[in-house]
Formats: sequence, structure tokens, C-alpha cells
Amino acid sequence: MQSMAASITNAPSAVNCPSYVGLRAPQRTFNLCVPQHATKSFPPRLFVVRASDSEFEAAVVAGKVPSAPPVPPKPAAPVGTPVVPSLPLHRRPRRNRKSPALRSAFQETSISPANFVYPLFIHEGEEDTPIGAMPGCYRLGWRHGLVQEVAKARDVGVNSIVLFPKIPDALKSPTGDEAYNENGLVPRTIRLLKDKYPDLVIYTDVALDPYSSDGHDGIVREDGVIMNDETVHQLCKQAVAQAQAGADVVSPSDMMDGRVGALRAALDAEGFQHVSIMSYTAKYASSFYGPFREALDSNPRFGDKKTYQMNPANYREALTEMREDESEGADILLVKPGLPYLDIIRLLRDNSPLPIAAYQVSGEYAMIKAAGALKMIDEEKVMMESLMCLRRAGADILLTYSALQAARCLCGEKR
Repeated sequence: MQSMAASITNAPSAVNCPSYVGLRAPQRTFNLCVPQHATKSFPPRLFVVRASDSEFEAAVVAGKVPSAPPVPPKPAAPVGTPVVPSLPLHRRPRRNRKSPALRSAFQETSISPANFVYPLFIHEGEEDTPIGAMPGCYRLGWRHGLVQEVAKARDVGVNSIVLFPKIPDALKSPTGDEAYNENGLVPRTIRLLKDKYPDLVIYTDVALDPYSSDGHDGIVREDGVIMNDETVHQLCKQAVAQAQAGADVVSPSDMMDGRVGALRAALDAEGFQHVSIMSYTAKYASSFYGPFREALDSNPRFGDKKTYQMNPANYREALTEMREDESEGADILLVKPGLPYLDIIRLLRDNSPLPIAAYQVSGEYAMIKAAGALKMIDEEKVMMESLMCLRRAGADILLTYSALQAARCLCGEKR
């Protein structure tokens, strides 16, 4: 192969020397062997030699420092601002809040769609019926509307739901036997959802109020007393029927004494050791439940629920309920309502190693929606702040009717 010797003298003269402070283009000769045919195929190239790191360092050491933008001027204070000496503070917490990047870096509590459990109302009809007191919520047709709503939730990362059924009045009875009908609305719905979405986490409600002609969570004696042990017997059959259908977590919300231990024994005896129990550990006799009872048409026919739900004035009593539920085999402890009971969430968080759930109930949801509709608040910001507060108090999972809307906000959607 023929080749020619190409001699390039002082090739680095192409370097813009002024940009390399204190440097001179070195005088060197480069001898390159270039194939003859290459000279015919390619245009001549410019070879640039750059200074080494050591040469830059030497220039800086010699005092020839490259130029950089000037120090920005100190921002001026408004006219009339008093001139005062700086406070002698060793620690100024605002330093860690001065920019979005720092605030994000030091944020102690986070929230994601995985933290949400989406409560969904179902009924036997085909149409989705709006719930007046809960804007944006519906009694969903179990065959179609429910499946579509679950699909929307899964699209934004919410893969846990809890089911609440609206039962026809004709199927209600004083003993709530429809609660454990293996082909009832809830078992049918669970089977449908598990067939469609096998990895969907399904929580169920264990209580008699949707099935009771009296509207109470338990069997009512003729003198108005809610019967505890007899109710627990019915709840065990209800939980087993739900587990057979494919429920992942059964959630006794009745507040009967001893029901967690009885449910655990009943589930284990039927081979459902893998089914978890989320106990409504601290469920208060709250006035925030009103819209929910409209949704399920489950208002008590008489009286109230104060003999089994907790007194809103009580704090230490939650510890008693917590210890009982832990000893009986609960897997998750729930506080209901949520935002008005942040102190109870923190109490359980500080005293139990178990996961803590908080239920942002229908009244909380409705208040935010109503104030947002009246433009009294920024609905989206208040919604997200309220959920963050539940997490900050110590809740691992949040049952909220805002689950889909909040997840969309977290995913950056605005619809």
C-alpha cells in the first residue's frame, strides 16, 4: 500500500490562546502516516490540542484565574424597612425551607397512590346512582360501573378497594342473615373483580347494619340492647363467606367485644389463615358519618350507636381497644374518623408495631367538596393537605373517597 508522509507543523496554532489564560500554543511537529486513498475520500481535518488539567491548575496557582459571573448584589429591602442588627441565632430553621429543592429534600412525610384504599358503594342495579351528600360518589352497578371505576383507579396506582353494599330492603332482617349469603351482592362482586383483576386487593366490611332491618351493627333485643356474642356469631359467618369469595382483608367495623379473636378462629378453621383482619379498633360514635348512611340507606331505625361505638371525648380508651385487638390477632388497626382524631392515630402509632389505617369518612369528604364548590377553599390543595396530615399523624394506609382524585393529582393529571 502506498502512503505518503503528512507533516503538520504548529498544528495547535488553531487553538484560541487567549481563552487559555497564560498558555502558549506549543511548537510541535506531528508526523502522521495517512493512506493515499484516504486523501482522496476525505477533506482535510483540523486537529486541536487542548491544555491538560495540570496546565490549567498551574495557571490558577500563578494567579491567572478564569473569569466567572460576578457575585450577585444583595436584594434591596422595601423603603422604610428598619435597620436592625442581626439576631444572635445559632440555628435558623428557615434555612432548610428556603427553596423548593431543599423543602423536597427534607420532607419527612410522603404520600403515594399505594397508600390509598378506595371505598366503593355497590348496588344491584345496572345504573350508577349519584349520592347527593357525597358529590362525585355513586352507588355503582356491580357488573359494569364498579369494574370501570376500579380500572380508573388502577390506572393511577390505586390497587386496593373496600366494598360497601346497598342491600334491598326486602332482604334485610333483624338478624342480618343476608350478610353471609354466599351468592349475595358482596360475594358475587368479589368473585367478579378477582376474575377480572386477580391482583386487586379487596377489603370488605364486616358488620350487620347494611343487612339489618333495624339499621344497627348487631342484633337488637326487644328492649333495644345490642346483643354482643350473638352478633359476633353472625359476623364470623359473614367473614367466612367473604373469604370464600376471595376477599384479601376482612374489616370488622361493628365494635362488638371479642369479634377479632372470634373472626380469626373462624377464618383459620375454614383454611383462610392467609386472610387478614383490619379491625376498626377506635371507631367513634361520630356525627361525621351522616352522608355514608344516606349512601347505604342504613340509618338506625331507632336510637344511636353509642353503646358500642366509642365516646368522642375518650382518648385512653383507644389503648384498651388496641391491646385487645392486638392480642386477638388483628393485622391492621384502624381509626375512624380520620382528621378530627389525629391524636388517636398518633396514640396507636406510638404504642403498636402494627400497620395503622385511618378512615377519612363521608362527612370529612363532603365538607371539603362543599367548601370547594363554594370557592371558599382550594379543594385540591385542601384535599391533599388533609391526606398528608393523616399520614403525618402515623397512618400507613388511608381509606378515602378522594382516592382516585388524589392519585390523579399525584400522577400529575388534571381531570
